[in-house]
Amino acid sequence: MVDFLNELFKGRKVITDLTYNKNERLGPRSNSRTMVFDLTCTGQDGELFIIEIQRIKQKFFKDRAVYYTSGLIHDQTPQGGSWDYSLKEVYFIGLMDFALDDSGKDEFLHWVHLANERTGKDFYSKLACIFIEVPKFTKTENELKTGVDKWMFVLKNMSGMEKIPAILKTKIFSKLFNIAAVSKLTKEEYMSYEKDLKEIWDEYAIKKTIEYDLELARKEGIEKGIEKGMEKGKSEVVRNLLSADKFSIAEIANFANVTEAFVRKVKREMK
Repeated sequence: MVDFLNELFKGRKVITDLTYNKNERLGPRSNSRTMVFDLTCTGQDGELFIIEIQRIKQKFFKDRAVYYTSGLIHDQTPQGGSWDYSLKEVYFIGLMDFALDDSGKDEFLHWVHLANERTGKDFYSKLACIFIEVPKFTKTENELKTGVDKWMFVLKNMSGMEKIPAILKTKIFSKLFNIAAVSKLTKEEYMSYEKDLKEIWDEYAIKKTIEYDLELARKEGIEKGIEKGMEKGKSEVVRNLLSADKFSIAEIANFANVTEAFVRKVKREMK
């Protein structure tokens, strides 16, 4: 989300971190209508972002944007005390799977803000709506140049992709594709995926434990004689791995950085 927003706001602001907020807003009175956003988050400078995804055409989508942003503005009113009317920035970002009735044929990205009608200059910079008409984006893989291009291409085509296009093989998009792949797994596939993950985590945890034990042994070795202390530490590591009963002699020797003969010797001692 940070990457996506920074591409949209390029040249206007830089977002380094986000905090995800509750997506439900209660009205000021008990009988007020509740607002439920698709996603809201707060930037490191206090700016508020509403991200709405609308798949089916909605006649009053613009009204919805105004209603939602006004709700976040009203929420900033303090309960009692003094207030100078200073507000945090509020941005509405609408990802639409349809086109607006009054937009140009080739326009897919619309920045809307308060401006002076005569001069066109910004009148108020703390409120903006960004409407993104996904169907209007028609660039092919070879035509992608900007970060916005790449995100638009992904949003429009990801559901039909069998593999990551070469131009999208970056850390951020690889992470996105991995998340998407996991979300599409069947129940059985997900259970298998979790089992594989657990085995990876187990191996990592064992390696970290070995590193800890060996460091402890090294410190003991400094106090009691290096060779004796290290051998004791390695023996403990090998015993733990043998007790797990899931690694071969060769794997244990590799993990503990000892010879296979040393592992067999410890195994005999355990018996």
